[in-house]
Amino acid sequence: MVTKTVISLFAGGGGSSLGYKMAGYTELLAIDYNENACKTLQKNLDCTVINDDITKYNGKTLMKICGIKEGELDILDGSPPCQGFSTAKGKRNIDDPRNALYLSYVAILKELQPKVFVMENVPGMIKGKMKGYFNQIFNDLKNCGYIVKCKKLNAKYYEVPQSRERLFFIGVRKDLKKEPVYPEPMNKIIPTIEALRDCPKDDINELPPFDDMYAKLWFRIPPGKSASYVVNKGFASCVKVHPYKPAPTLSRMQTGRGFATICHYEEPRALTISELKRLSSFPDDYIITGNNYQEKAAIIGNAVMPKQMYHIAKTIKEKILI
Repeated sequence: MVTKTVISLFAGGGGSSLGYKMAGYTELLAIDYNENACKTLQKNLDCTVINDDITKYNGKTLMKICGIKEGELDILDGSPPCQGFSTAKGKRNIDDPRNALYLSYVAILKELQPKVFVMENVPGMIKGKMKGYFNQIFNDLKNCGYIVKCKKLNAKYYEVPQSRERLFFIGVRKDLKKEPVYPEPMNKIIPTIEALRDCPKDDINELPPFDDMYAKLWFRIPPGKSASYVVNKGFASCVKVHPYKPAPTLSRMQTGRGFATICHYEEPRALTISELKRLSSFPDDYIITGNNYQEKAAIIGNAVMPKQMYHIAKTIKEKILI
């Protein structure tokens, strides 16, 4: 039986690639600018990995590398950088040059003409001054010859023990005459305590030091709340995960200035890399590369959640690519 194929642009450390693999797809190629992300991809996935600037490539080059022709690819996947759209730090910048990197995705999409495309980004793209940018992106994708839909999905409804909202653009090539589809949300939500049960502890010595100020505050912070709950608002936050709820969104920076921004609920410390993997639906044996804790945590924080992508990819395979 011939498996469905996928190419991943802005692939990061392989969260989406792993999701496609779980759903039975064959990854032909993954490309990302970040060296640690590409080393992580190479450690875990059996596909061509390119560590380079995506703007140097076009669709014809990628088709030649993968040995495919226009229109043969099943899915083009990608997560263009979203820092300019993100509300995480409250400093959204419509002129951030990284916002325009989606144009490389669009140009390659137009040449490759895959049956389906999936593009992930942050929900900040549809808020306030960014709405115009969202409309432009949506129209650019449609003009490549696709029926396009965009939906905000929370990973906690797709076997990920983390509340994490992201936008997913899905487009189906017009000649297929099918509508984009999304997986139905699942009833069971996985709490942190269940996800971390029997979690490996061999990497606990890798943790950065816990800032004295936050170590003292940690004992006063209720589960699921932050440091600003017990001190003045606007205080740099230190969030204690709630054991009986999914973790909050784990961003690319789990630490800063030596203190943890996302903390364990039982011990005054940051979450280990093993715990971050569990809360992001990566398997224990998935190797995350990096020179230190911060670099490894960034790989996980930037990733598309594997289990969420598994459900998206599985739904596309069963309802569109049949």
